Amino acid sequence: MKKSSFKIFLLLLLVFICFSCASSRDKVEVFEPVKYTEADAVEYEIKSIRSIMEKENVKALFRACLLKDNTDNQDEVLNLYSDCLESVLSSYKQAVDEKKWVKALSYFNSLKAASYADYSKLELQKEKLISLINENVPGLKNESSPLDFSLASTIKGTVTVFVDKGIKVERGVGYPDGMIGSGFFISKDGYIVTNNHVIADCVDPTYEGFARLYIKLAEDPDTRIPAKIIGWDATVDLALLKAEVDAPYVFSLGSSKDLKVGDRVFAIGSPLGLDRTLTSGIISATDRSLFSTGKAFQIDAAVNSGNSGGPLIDEKGRVQAIVFAGVQNYQGLNFAIPVEYLRYELPILLAGGKRSHPWIGAFGKTKRLPGSGAKNEGLSVLYTMPGSSSFRGGLEAGETIIGVDDIDVKSIDDLHNYFMTQLSPTIITLKTLDSSGKEHKRLACLEERPKYPGYEVYRHDLISSALLPIVGMELIHSSASSKKEYYIKQVVKASAADNSGFSEGDPVTLLDVQVSEDKSALQIQFYAKKRKNGYLDIGLAVAAPLDSPYYF
Repeated sequence: MKKSSFKIFLLLLLVFICFSCASSRDKVEVFEPVKYTEADAVEYEIKSIRSIMEKENVKALFRACLLKDNTDNQDEVLNLYSDCLESVLSSYKQAVDEKKWVKALSYFNSLKAASYADYSKLELQKEKLISLINENVPGLKNESSPLDFSLASTIKGTVTVFVDKGIKVERGVGYPDGMIGSGFFISKDGYIVTNNHVIADCVDPTYEGFARLYIKLAEDPDTRIPAKIIGWDATVDLALLKAEVDAPYVFSLGSSKDLKVGDRVFAIGSPLGLDRTLTSGIISATDRSLFSTGKAFQIDAAVNSGNSGGPLIDEKGRVQAIVFAGVQNYQGLNFAIPVEYLRYELPILLAGGKRSHPWIGAFGKTKRLPGSGAKNEGLSVLYTMPGSSSFRGGLEAGETIIGVDDIDVKSIDDLHNYFMTQLSPTIITLKTLDSSGKEHKRLACLEERPKYPGYEVYRHDLISSALLPIVGMELIHSSASSKKEYYIKQVVKASAADNSGFSEGDPVTLLDVQVSEDKSALQIQFYAKKRKNGYLDIGLAVAAPLDSPYYF
């Protein structure tokens, strides 16, 4: 019996040693803030800005603004700022000449945010640029004819989207391979909306197989019509196609802001390849967090594989959302993308190519004051990533964002929705309140949002701080002799750390950190004494995704 106990003790000791000696973390790239008071640092920053000005003039202008505002008005700094302004101004004029209105608006916004003195004298102002953008975008003109409306007639405006991937061989036998989805016309000249995942293989640079895109009209399901992909967005799962056809019916886009739980809706598509299928149901919920940058509708209308990309319409035939296939093996649990996101995205999708969403390298949650119920007060900043534009611009944890450019911000959704209308890079102005209620103006530059923002945080910050946005706990060292012993400084409500029972002040020993191969998730192994467990010694692992709607 004693020998058995001794073996168990040795086994437990070995496991503990293995955890303690687990693989070391990748090299951390922690950004050192520019010390604007030091002449050498300022000189180095000037050289860095000039080195990127030709290829990244908006980012160069952003950094020149920060330099100008945080140093004495030296001639060299002012000349740099002036050169950056001229470069962005030239890009604005070129975009106007080429009638690239979305890009022109991005440059205009950047010049205004950078305090360009003559922005009000520019040829085209913001309101005019927005008007030019919208008048050339299919789907925003509401081309459908109400005289022809009936639920049955709307089916003519849907298509089956088919991606032919040739033949796949399994166990020596060849089978036709492909992807079937749905879509719908938003213009008479053949512009079609569908889901990104339906056509993903056609635009995936890592896909090495054969892929060719076709559509089939509802009234002529036997004829394959070649289609072209104009723009695509993996983040909100939308894509814009173009086919050389005269659309038999054009859908009108509604306003999903008016939809409420219980409202009746209809889904049209080709479930399992069965084209011209119409099903009905209700809106089950309006705020499901299925995307990194927005909310989705939950619906109970029957939806199956093949429905993806089809329209979800109201009783007047207006598109209120875009369907995507439900969760496998969960009957009745289906979702749809609000049409508002399509409205935001259409001008950028029409410009062509991959749509990359912007961010400023920060993390936070909607602020609600105690006792206010569901009343939103702004966006509470909990973290900024070292080296990000929010960090460079002086945005600090503890501040509350209440505005961006000329838009009020009451929640993180407000900021995400504004970002959906913007390109990166674009300089923006944030209006914030600090903990004392004092108002601040912060500059930031929209940059391309990484696929997994949490992984960038993990790479660019110390683990003690990086765990705040990733699992919801901030750590501070508790021992000078051990780099693995910490106390918990704070715990974010409803985070993975909070759900695991951690509290402020709990002592923890960080045993191991593992990142999944695709960089989408992280697992941390702890040895802890949790207050909620009576400070009993416990070993546990906490896993968390490296993306969430709280990064912005």
